[in-house]
Amino acid sequence: MEAGALIMKNKIREFRARTKMTQDELADKAKVSRQTINAIENDKYDPSLPLAFSLAKAFKVRIEELFVP
Repeated sequence: MEAGALIMKNKIREFRARTKMTQDELADKAKVSRQTINAIENDKYDPSLPLAFSLAKAFKVRIEELFVP
């Protein structure tokens, strides 16, 4: 890992559970694959800023509520 790089944690799985949304449904809303949602939830992939905003929009929350450095 690069010095000074942030590890971004997310609460996407938690928000999906609250809203009873599947990975497929979230992927459709964010216009990405289910595999992308899975990788983000498992901290294997940090989404781009536009994708992070799309995910927040899907849950109708602020981006800071989904992602925590």
